[in-house]
Amino acid sequence: MSGAHVTDTAIAWDTYSRQRPERRPVNAFGEETWFNWTQYADHGPGVELLEVQPGARVLDLGCGKGGNAAHLATLGVIAVGVDVSPCQLAAAQERWGWVPGLEFHQTEAVAFLREDQQGFDAVYSVYGAAWFTDPALLLPAIREQLRPGGRLVFSQRPPVPGCYGCQASYIPRGADEDPLVVKRWDYEPDAWEQLLKEYGFTDVDATVLAAPPGNRTVGTFVVRARA
Repeated sequence: MSGAHVTDTAIAWDTYSRQRPERRPVNAFGEETWFNWTQYADHGPGVELLEVQPGARVLDLGCGKGGNAAHLATLGVIAVGVDVSPCQLAAAQERWGWVPGLEFHQTEAVAFLREDQQGFDAVYSVYGAAWFTDPALLLPAIREQLRPGGRLVFSQRPPVPGCYGCQASYIPRGADEDPLVVKRWDYEPDAWEQLLKEYGFTDVDATVLAAPPGNRTVGTFVVRARA
């Protein structure tokens, strides 16, 4: 990936970061840290999908402002967060930098995976780099770094029917400015299962978790696989 592309991507995600509200001080259960796979508050499964124990090394691809990684670190996990946005990581460091066992790196996901020498017990992405990185580059890099039996889990919006493969996501700016454009990769569950198996993953499950009750109709696409 060229330096110019990384710079453009960082600008896009910095812009996105400024538009996003901060994570609440506590969740509905009064907890200061928590893990959330979905776009809805206090909904869905938690860290159990990663199947890790204290002392495990876990990678968050596209960690954003770091809330999920911070929660893992409070459980005794060595949590490594990677994001291309300096703005996101500055916010993560400001809020969570005190948590032992937590580290953040400003870099692109595939580059970090190719450079890391320690390996991971689990890799995950919550509406993050697994959605916005070419799987032909990302999946083999993850597979190389996952320790035997390790879990890959990622979540994102379900694909728009008929719109599969590389798509455009638009990040709005000011009223007189064109939106910023980043690429994302959307596939149906069967296609993700096939892709993951092609790159050496097993125990693959790709399902849509229904939205919570109410007027919300868009669920959360959750994909799980094992090295």
